[in-house]
Amino acid sequence: MAGAGWEHFHHVADIGVRGYGATVEEAFAQAALALTAVIADPAAIAPRTPVTIECTAPDQELLLVDWLNALIYEMATRTMLFSRFTVRIVGDRLMGEAWGEAVEVARHAPAVEVKGATYTCLKVAEEAGRWLAQCVVDV
Repeated sequence: MAGAGWEHFHHVADIGVRGYGATVEEAFAQAALALTAVIADPAAIAPRTPVTIECTAPDQELLLVDWLNALIYEMATRTMLFSRFTVRIVGDRLMGEAWGEAVEVARHAPAVEVKGATYTCLKVAEEAGRWLAQCVVDV
C-alpha cells in the first residue's frame, strides 16, 4: 500500500483507527479522517468552518492521542463533524486545523459517539518508507 490513506481495524470492544502518509503529519491527518469515518461518511461533511487545534506531548504517540482527543472534544462541544485536516508538528507541538460543519442528523446519519482515543494499539512509526499513526478509540 503506497501513499496516504486510512482504515479501521478490528478490536474486541471498540474500533481502531489508522492513518498512513508520506510524512508523520499526513498520517496524523489521515488518522483524523479515520476517526470521522467511525461516526459518519466523511464525503457527506462539507469543510465549511475551520477550527484551530494545538497540543503538546513528550512523544509522537502521545501527541496522536492528544490530537484525536482534541478533535473529539471539538466535535462534542461545537456539535460539528470534520472532513479535512492539516497538521504541522514541530518538536513536541502539534498545530492543526480541522474543517467541517454542524451536525445534521438526517444528512450525516451519525452511527456512534466516540468517547475518546486510547493507548490501546497505539503506534506512530515510519515503516517501509511511509508513516503509520494508529490507536483504538472508545465508542
